[in-house]
Amino acid sequence: MNQTSTTLQQPITADDVASYQREGYYLYHAQVFPPAKLDRLTELFEEHVATLQAGKRTDELDTPHFADRRLLDFLLADEVLDLVEPFIGPNIGLWSSHFISKEPRVGRATPWHEDSSYWNGRADTMEGIVTVWLALDRATEENGCMRVIPGSHLAGGFSDYEKVDRATNLFGSQIKPEQVDESKAVAFELERGECSLHDARLMHGAKPNTSDRRRCGYTMRYFSTKMHFYPERNANHKLWLARGKDLGGNRYEG
Repeated sequence: MNQTSTTLQQPITADDVASYQREGYYLYHAQVFPPAKLDRLTELFEEHVATLQAGKRTDELDTPHFADRRLLDFLLADEVLDLVEPFIGPNIGLWSSHFISKEPRVGRATPWHEDSSYWNGRADTMEGIVTVWLALDRATEENGCMRVIPGSHLAGGFSDYEKVDRATNLFGSQIKPEQVDESKAVAFELERGECSLHDARLMHGAKPNTSDRRRCGYTMRYFSTKMHFYPERNANHKLWLARGKDLGGNRYEG
């Protein structure tokens, strides 16, 4: 699937890549998908919401593509892979995806965390994993947009954690407050159809949604295939070879 052309409305420059490596994130203020395709993805999200089991919340739709292969039309799309390739190279695997929706007035906070801390020990390195956070709704500070601590990925991605109440938080733990300098936090405000990219080791979180507007995003997570995921530590987890070739001896879906 390697190609020389690009689908991107806003080209990624060498300066953008250097900034990502230094700060741990990049904001893409252009449309990732054409309007009709974005509408279709939103429809699929709302279809999943309509079939939620009793007691399950709209921020808990993790790895929906395992059962719904229609989502691969988006996860393996050139529009996304062309965006990811400058940051992790041409050999790209699909690691995970997650619909995270914060409902008006009741959307839970996302506590400060590093994605890498939840995946510790599942691969030989956490370097080379990037999350694309695609805004299905406009994301602002008022409705709980993502916030990050720039440069925090350079510390390695394994901070000390403490437990928090899951009634008001998406996850059951958070980085200990004394390790997070919130004065440095950058808010990722995005229009519908725009996205952010962040390194798996970057400290990030989000405040609860206190507005009258839903804040929904689709996270699409990719890795450089030179990484090796340990099969015995990833039972029932599915990987796809999204572009290029495997370099790490990983097992992929057909």
